Amino acid sequence: MIVIVLGGFFEAGNSLIFCQIPKQSDAIIILSGGQDRIKKAVELYNFGYAPKIILSNAKELASSAGDMLQTALNLGIPKEAIYTENAAESTYQNAEFTLPIMKGHNFQSAIVVSSEFHMRRVKLLFDRVYKDSGIELTYVGSTSGYNAKRWWSDRKSGETTFNEYVKMIGNTFGYNGPEAKRTLDQIKSWFR
Repeated sequence: MIVIVLGGFFEAGNSLIFCQIPKQSDAIIILSGGQDRIKKAVELYNFGYAPKIILSNAKELASSAGDMLQTALNLGIPKEAIYTENAAESTYQNAEFTLPIMKGHNFQSAIVVSSEFHMRRVKLLFDRVYKDSGIELTYVGSTSGYNAKRWWSDRKSGETTFNEYVKMIGNTFGYNGPEAKRTLDQIKSWFR
């Protein structure tokens, strides 16, 4: 039993990571949360994996260049290749609010990009929201500095691991969106 618990502890960081080999798609969906995500999507776009990019929560600050849209434009993505939505406040809403864009443009496939530590939960939520859409999703993580192998060795990786597991458990039981974030903040306050 102790071996199982220790094994789970040491593998907790690696278990968060889910990354597939990118494949030709109709669009690349980028979740807000930093410049590394945008850079990864731009790399995929430049390699020709998809002709269109969807920025979810595009108004969020992403770099010194500005919000996600401005950052993508500064990295060379033409404006006509970009679709945006500005309402998402959670990973669940990223999925919920990009689905109508995908359907509205008759896109049949997408590469979903977020930070590598976020991808297991992204897959859980996007698979749930997109379940009956017929849209094929591929999940590709961007690097973020997260230490998956030794997540307990630095504060940022430890907190990220804790947050992702709490959110994943909440999402599994139907807590999604902004109310789930408030609940997480409350739970985190218990441990401070």
